Amino acid sequence: MVDHARESAPKECCGYGHGVDGRVEEVHRSRNLRDSRYGYELDGPSLLAANEHDDEGHDIFIYHSHPRSAAEPSQTDVNLAQYPHWLQVIVSLAADPEVRAWRIADGRVEEEPIEIE
Repeated sequence: MVDHARESAPKECCGYGHGVDGRVEEVHRSRNLRDSRYGYELDGPSLLAANEHDDEGHDIFIYHSHPRSAAEPSQTDVNLAQYPHWLQVIVSLAADPEVRAWRIADGRVEEEPIEIE
């Protein structure tokens, strides 16, 4: 995810991943349909694949980058969060790369602990 963020900078990147019991099994890069420095939108095939993994019972997370700001959800991120049971992972390149995870539901934002191995 960090490599994807670096390669896409100064624009935001995005992708998704899935796992079981809180452990990541796979991470997939997606195309950012917004092609923007200030927002992201997963491409259709990626969103469909994430939904299929969700239907199979996998844990799902969506990731995107913040090339110039903290790894915290922006108001835009909060407003656009459509899947409250999916984790939202943000990769910041503002200083040293930082990766943080969030649950966003009904406008409420709560950080989720993550371990990076």
